[in-house]
Amino acid sequence: MHIKIGTRGSKLALWQAHYVEGLLKEGGVDTEIVIIETKGDKILNRSLSKIGSKGIFTQELEDQLLDGSIDIAVHSAKDLQSQLDEAFELIAYTEREKANDVLVSHNNELSLKSGESFVVGTSSTRRIAVLRHFYPHIKTVDMRGNLQTRLRKLNEGHCDALLLAYAGVHRMEYDDKIAEHLLLDEFTPAVGQGSVAIECAINLAEEKKAVIKELINHPQTETCLLTERAFLKRLQGGCSIPVFGLATLHDDQINITGGIISLDGQELIRRTETGSISFPEELGTALANELLEAGADRILSDIKGQIQSL
Repeated sequence: MHIKIGTRGSKLALWQAHYVEGLLKEGGVDTEIVIIETKGDKILNRSLSKIGSKGIFTQELEDQLLDGSIDIAVHSAKDLQSQLDEAFELIAYTEREKANDVLVSHNNELSLKSGESFVVGTSSTRRIAVLRHFYPHIKTVDMRGNLQTRLRKLNEGHCDALLLAYAGVHRMEYDDKIAEHLLLDEFTPAVGQGSVAIECAINLAEEKKAVIKELINHPQTETCLLTERAFLKRLQGGCSIPVFGLATLHDDQINITGGIISLDGQELIRRTETGSISFPEELGTALANELLEAGADRILSDIKGQIQSL
């Protein structure tokens, strides 16, 4: 069996692709990596909210899934839109890395809790809003590009620190640059953060799908991400919407904490639900409905209006 793996070309994306390739090769599968540039890789002079979040890091890969140029696309699960086109499906999730956000700096003494005012680089509306809510003394500057590009900008003095996902920093072996591991109670991550998702066209051969799922999928992570993505789908969240959600497993129960925060950080709604591992999507949807009843619908409407006016 030969499987063509589509990926973006950044070092982190290639790490993910080679990781997936390794899992397939361990199972005796012949592989080939195909590098594809996406709109999100090309447009670096505008924030994600100004570009529009739908398919920004996935459209070009999906085009090649459809025409058979690749068999699977490898994504950071957090980069995927909340609802895939009906021509595609997610068939596997790798075991999740630690899901926290981290503060990265050349000054390892730097801390958000110090009360000191400094400049943080990030392109995430979620991280900016959370900083405005919990740490209003922190200034932010928009920081697009892959991890190496952001670190270069840090070196050039564009900011004092970066806010990043631990998973990417760790995978690129930059752990020595982590100044602070941020609390999940404050910086609850984006849905899917820390896991790699495998996407394919629904018409991919069933034999290939079965082998891919068997060799790559981590069932516990899959349960958590099915919960989180159902939550995100009900809220219709995207890359430019500051929605967050994290599910964990405890025996035969799923615990999911999710919420939304206004762009200015003034309003934050966070809720937690627990349910059976047998019904992950129902639990995620129930949590989203609870948030909508608590006022998330109004916050979402305000956010979308602000983004459209940018």
